[in-house]
This record gives sequence, C-alpha cells and structure tokens, in this order.
Amino acid sequence: MVEHETAAFVAGELEKLGLDEIRTGIGKTGVLGTLHGGRPGTVTLLRADMDALPIEELVESEFKSQRRGVMHACGHDGHVAILLSAARTLSERRAEVPGTLVFCFQPGEEGSAGNRLMIEDGALEHPHVERTFALHVYSQLEVGKIGVRDGAFFASADEFFLTIKGTGGHGAMPQLAVDPIVASAYFVTMLQTIVSREIAPKDAAVFTVGKLVAGTTFNVIPDQAELMGTVRSFDPEVRKSMPERMRRILGGLSEAMRVEYDLNYHWSYPPTVNDKAVNDVVRDVGRAVVGAENVVEHDIIMWAEDMSFMQEQRPGAYFVVGARGDESTGFAHHNARFAIDERALEVGYRMMVALGLRG
Repeated sequence: MVEHETAAFVAGELEKLGLDEIRTGIGKTGVLGTLHGGRPGTVTLLRADMDALPIEELVESEFKSQRRGVMHACGHDGHVAILLSAARTLSERRAEVPGTLVFCFQPGEEGSAGNRLMIEDGALEHPHVERTFALHVYSQLEVGKIGVRDGAFFASADEFFLTIKGTGGHGAMPQLAVDPIVASAYFVTMLQTIVSREIAPKDAAVFTVGKLVAGTTFNVIPDQAELMGTVRSFDPEVRKSMPERMRRILGGLSEAMRVEYDLNYHWSYPPTVNDKAVNDVVRDVGRAVVGAENVVEHDIIMWAEDMSFMQEQRPGAYFVVGARGDESTGFAHHNARFAIDERALEVGYRMMVALGLRG
C-alpha cells in the first residue's frame, strides 16, 4: 500500500471535524473515522477508495498528477473528495444523524485487496458495522444520474499466470524446435471458446490475456512464453469451474503440440453483490437527490471491486454516479485521458450526506 501521503491528509482533515474516533494504519494505510449520531439507529459504513494507477496522465489540467507514471485514472480522488466533504457536513449535523457512521477511506482497491486487509484489521468492528454504502463515479453514465442494480453488479476478477514451455531453436529450422509462441497463439484463441461454447449465454464471463511475452529477436524460437490474464464472471459455479476448463485445454494443447505448461491461478475479488433492502435505500434517497427520472436501473458492469469483501459480510449497496458531461469526460476508466465532469462530485456528496442521515 503506497497511499501514505493521502492517508495522512485524510486523517488530518478528519481531525478537524471533532469525530469520536479516528483510526489509522488499518489495512496498512487505511483510515477510519467514527461519528456517533444524536439519534438512535444503525451502524453504517460509508466507503471511499483512494489509490491511483500506474499510468502516465495525458490530461492537461490544474490538477494533473505531479508524479510521473501515477494517475487517478479511475476517479478515486473524486471519491475521497466526496466522502471528506460528506463527513464534514454530517459532523456539523451530528444531532440529526441516526446511529453511528464509520467513514472508511480505503487503500489498495486496484488489485491489492485493501478492503479485505481492512476487514482483517477490524474495520467492521468497534463499532460493529451493520450495513455499508459505496459509490463509484462512472464515465459511461451521464452526469446527474445514478445507477443501481440488485444482486451481482460487478464481476469477480481472478488472475492467471501461465508459462508454456517448448524447446528453442533456429527460426529457419522449426522442425528441430518446439515452438511455445505458436502454442500460445492457439491457447489464446481456444480460451475464448470457453465463453462462447461452454458458458450459457445468460451467464456473463470474460477471458482476457493482457500480457504475452516470448522471444528476444526475429529468427530465434524461444524456450518458453509467459502469459498473464484476467477471468471475470458473476455466477459462483461458473467462477469455480474456470481453472479446470483452462487445464483441460492446456492438457490437449500439451499433447498436440508437445509443449509443457505451468498454470498458476489466483483467486482475487468475488462478485460485488447488492442487498435489495439496502439498495432500496439508495433508490429512495436518489429520488430525493437527483429525481426519480435520474435513478437508473443499471446493467451489469464487468469490472471488479474489492468492496465485494465487505458486502460478503454485511448487507450493502454499491451504486454508480454518472460523470460524463461531454466527449472530454467520456473516456473509459483506466485510460490516460480519463477525466470526470465535476458536477458528479456534488451528486456523490449529496448522496453520501443523505445516506448518512437515513436511519
């Protein structure tokens, strides 16, 4: 976890609000602020992730990243701004707050499972959290709208690391070698048949090979190829079946093309599943904040989100906040030109305040 300066900034801002407790170093660099309200009610956790991505920013703006190769290309800086602003307002309106609020600023969402690490450090206890809310700005939804969905909203995300081993040789004499590059090409293509021919069309799934490294020059067949990829799904049984389906293909490929392989499959983030009752609170609050016509029943989104770990243990709702205002704010997340229409910050802030005031 590398969000040391951000965590220190967040803790410093929370210190100004007169909260009942501030905990730092939760899940390495996570920050928790606790506010006991003036009315009886539940213990509610409001969460913002705060990490960036290893991307060189191409957006020219006054808030362009000052660190080369590091960029808020997913909007997490906006999430921090939203929750800090909401925490300030809610602390000023403490007498109206039902129950207890836990403001959760989480590191390491982008692949480090910071949410799970915070749980392991007691983020859901002392006080015992009863429900959770989280949001994400979304460039594929028009600004001014929020998107909600019952049940599984975001996919699981698992990773695989594969080495296909052959026998190196001269590119002009392939008969004396066993080519791992050709075998890798077949594997990448065959992998897609799992989704197209083995998974029911109603069960969304994705295989993506994001990295394939082999060889050093044009006329040498290398000894091996290394591949990395991600597997996305929603159904628990489909998710569980994926490694075995891959091994079956690799076994056949090994026999047919004389290669050997080493597959390391890493279980990462489970699907993010929304509780309907908690989600109905978001819908109700959303109608008051942005109007019923702007509360959208959203389709599934294939990205993954480690808030899934908390929502496995507590009923929770995760919703998206529209952040696209024009072409400049319509770039996909994780793009070097990613930016948001800052009107989304006000929508997110108003939603978090209203959820914090909702018993």
